[in-house]
Amino acid sequence: MTDKTKEIQKRVEAAREDIIKFMRDIVAIPSMESQIGEVGKRIQEEMKKLGFDEIRYDKMGNTIGRIGNGKKVIVFDSHIDTVGIGDPASWQWDPFVGKVENGILYARGACDEKNSTPGMIYGLAIARDLGLLDGWTAYYFGNMEEWCDGIAPNTFVEVDPKIKPDFVVIGEPTKMLVYRGHKGRLEMKVTAKGKSAHAASNHLGDNAIYKLLPIIAGIRDLEPKLGDHEFLGHGKITVSDMHVKTPSINAVPDEAIIYIDRRMTFGETKEAVKKQVEDLIPAEYKDTVKLEELFYDEPSYTGFVFPVDKYFPAWAYEESHPLVQAGQEARKLIGLPEAKPSKWNFSTNGIYWAGKAGIPSIGFGPGDEETAHTVNDSVSLDEVVKATEFYAVLPGLIK
Repeated sequence: MTDKTKEIQKRVEAAREDIIKFMRDIVAIPSMESQIGEVGKRIQEEMKKLGFDEIRYDKMGNTIGRIGNGKKVIVFDSHIDTVGIGDPASWQWDPFVGKVENGILYARGACDEKNSTPGMIYGLAIARDLGLLDGWTAYYFGNMEEWCDGIAPNTFVEVDPKIKPDFVVIGEPTKMLVYRGHKGRLEMKVTAKGKSAHAASNHLGDNAIYKLLPIIAGIRDLEPKLGDHEFLGHGKITVSDMHVKTPSINAVPDEAIIYIDRRMTFGETKEAVKKQVEDLIPAEYKDTVKLEELFYDEPSYTGFVFPVDKYFPAWAYEESHPLVQAGQEARKLIGLPEAKPSKWNFSTNGIYWAGKAGIPSIGFGPGDEETAHTVNDSVSLDEVVKATEFYAVLPGLIK
């Protein structure tokens, strides 16, 4: 692989300006709230230029590009939707035009996760040209993830194109390290029912908010008691949102809902996690306060609906796993400094690929997840280009 690696690096360097322009182009196209049609169109233009064998949207509206028809199947997964920009006044530059300073591109989606798309697409084209995809069917999968992790790969396997790959590479930011897992998640809500009354006669009502107070306090204090794991770390729990129904601001609320984000480590089951919250509901409120798992069934921008529950298992592969080892070898071949595989703190599509479907998966991408979802959303353009080498080298190393 040494000679092939040198040729890959030569070709990547020759394509450097095209890769960077492509990156600037796709961050300039807003793709918030899963509206990925337009950015998908720009990505498809680049795949056409590079000669992909198949280029299309799937039923959900994700972008699919394919090279080859081999028996082994690999998917390069990069979500191309982003979170919103929040308060526009909090940005010191246009979040889509972005800015480049000291070789760092600052823009919405620069880190999370348009970072890996240029490298994946150019890397696959270069790998094909050098014979490194012989025997492979390789997919680029530009999908929507921010709305509900894992739903897009779930449709990839079960709906369109109905293919269960042998391996997956997830392009979420990894600081150019190989990542081999992350915590799972269960999303829940607690609904309290009360009785409305005029605030001037509040003694006639039953305030739904007050019923949630001991539960909120219990969640706040619960985290030290959660599970722990030597690699994935400690479980997490957060009250992430609250909605109140009330006839007016001068009335006793008759309904209050809190939403809970529960990050699960190995050794924690969905049933045990739900019971931890159930046990926080005071006995006198059991009839009027209910815990539920969240369920997702909102249509995509194409109108496609794929109902899923919002439970996502934790996952991790051992350092000795062949795919992890191939990733480590790829880093070494392209000249990155030696480093142990690591993990994400946040969640990725790996919760479906690896967590639910059991498909061997690793992560590799430029950028640091700590800038994701912030006004400092950013990535090194040198890393964007360098990552192309990794994606091109990897398939030739997988045993």
